Amino acid sequence: MRRYETIVIVRPGAGETEFSSLSDKVTGTIESFGGLIVRTDRWGLKKLAYPIKKEAQGDFLYIEYAGLPDGVKEMERLIRIDDRVLKFMTVKTQEVFIPDAPKAEEPAEPETSPVVADEASE
Repeated sequence: MRRYETIVIVRPGAGETEFSSLSDKVTGTIESFGGLIVRTDRWGLKKLAYPIKKEAQGDFLYIEYAGLPDGVKEMERLIRIDDRVLKFMTVKTQEVFIPDAPKAEEPAEPETSPVVADEASE
């Protein structure tokens, strides 16, 4: 599996129920292809840098997930044909994602003893 991030800009006129149904459709598609949702975040209504399809604002949805390329293609196909979506972008962030891999511990910083610190200040 690979790790991806997708940002979807939804029309501001779409209601809360339509936004949540779009979010459920996207996450359901990823999970149906064996993917794993890492994080879903709603960034809210934001002003766009330039008008997209005659809209000056957009409601942003951020999804971070791990999945297979076929699942990403299907999810993008469904987003592309949805009229509520203004724009979307998917970025691959990791080539290999292992969800149950142990985290590598960071090395501890060497502590300086007070005697050494006092000698250094003199």
